Amino acid sequence: MLLTLWSPKGGSGTSVTAAACALVLARRSAGARLADLAGDLPAIFGLASDPETGLADWLMAGADAPVDALARLAVVAAPGVALAPWGGSTITETPTHESGAVLAAALLDSTVPTVVDVGSAPSPAARAVLEASNASVLVVRGCYLALRRAVHNSLLDASTGIVLIEEPGRALGATEVADVLGRPVLARIPVRATIARAVDAGVISSRLPDALARPATRLLERIEFLAENSGAEV
Repeated sequence: MLLTLWSPKGGSGTSVTAAACALVLARRSAGARLADLAGDLPAIFGLASDPETGLADWLMAGADAPVDALARLAVVAAPGVALAPWGGSTITETPTHESGAVLAAALLDSTVPTVVDVGSAPSPAARAVLEASNASVLVVRGCYLALRRAVHNSLLDASTGIVLIEEPGRALGATEVADVLGRPVLARIPVRATIARAVDAGVISSRLPDALARPATRLLERIEFLAENSGAEV
């Protein structure tokens, strides 16, 4: 199973949402894989440094890149969570749609569910992964400018639904966002100080805030990556 998270603009919360989904999956199943096409996940998990080699390097190897090399690129981000980082410190070219399609096929063949953070999906490779996913979810704030960008983004056509990041004082709520984008709001994540502190301190893996864990669980249940009301702890 392959879940892709994207947003029409940076800073919308895709990386934090992806991390939460992977942590919930790892705790409720046999583990999870997290693929980072945006580059922020090592910092979110509090890793000492960004791995220099990662998916960017694998993608630039082209269609002949060995699938087993993906496992060798992975680092342990949390118990049960294998993170395939972006890497690419020396990469200057843009990975192609073809290489992204090969990556998507490899991720779909995994024995554990995979969550992919594509950020704003700027590269053809990221778009190929998104298009091949079992579920593609838009992460967006109730912001007019973000919604305007999302409406005009072709990736919206392939999206299963929305995760709404709820900020105090916004005039646009879940109903308005769903109406504008024509997709259901699958989960709502409130902007909370507890979430910000866990992310800033790099302790999200050991102190996943309930305000983040519950919406992530709800999202995974609604897209059928988890059985609903299983009774397992998050």
